Amino acid sequence: SFCFFSFRSSAKLVAPLGCLVSRQKHTLPDLPYDYGALEPHINAEIMQLHHSKHHATYVNNLNVAEEKYKEALAKGDVTAQVSLQPALKFNGGGHINHTIFWTNLSPNGGGEPKGELMEAIKRDFGSFANFKEKLTAVSVGVQGSGWGWLGYNKEQGRLQIAACANQDPLQGTTGLIPLLGIDVWEHAYYLQYKNVRPDYLKAIWNVINWENVSSRYATCKK
Repeated sequence: SFCFFSFRSSAKLVAPLGCLVSRQKHTLPDLPYDYGALEPHINAEIMQLHHSKHHATYVNNLNVAEEKYKEALAKGDVTAQVSLQPALKFNGGGHINHTIFWTNLSPNGGGEPKGELMEAIKRDFGSFANFKEKLTAVSVGVQGSGWGWLGYNKEQGRLQIAACANQDPLQGTTGLIPLLGIDVWEHAYYLQYKNVRPDYLKAIWNVINWENVSSRYATCKK
């Protein structure tokens, strides 16, 4: 939580630091389904490692980085604050991205979206097939590790496709509001699809949770 304050002397600085101390640590969110629920499209071993190891590591490292950042703020050490930015971006982004990703998937997913989201997809991409092809191509084309995204451009009032490198969070780095993220780090698919990323991307459309994506779209349009 943020604390707003005014001060006339350095003694008053105790107030904002107290606010920082009371911050809750980030925690690993539970998956809304079992590890094996997305089979055969994404197998249980991948889901277990991806959630309980990879995402958990981002959460732990984010908490460590924030603790160090809090100390640097308390000391007024700007150099240390700047040096911690990459760790905050990488682990903070990893936590944000995966928290969205798990809800974007569902054992009851697949098919096509309905309602307002479908209308917007047709308006901005011509057709659902065209949208699917574009997001797949952008995701396949990510060099090394990263994510393919469907985001909402609030200023322009339209849907937009984007790719982000590593764990760069979509909104924090592009301003687009994330609706649907596709993780194309090798840890998301290698145990099942080896180095054939296109096969993984073909399969993932069978478990996309369009209700969740539609709900995100409705929320950001308000």
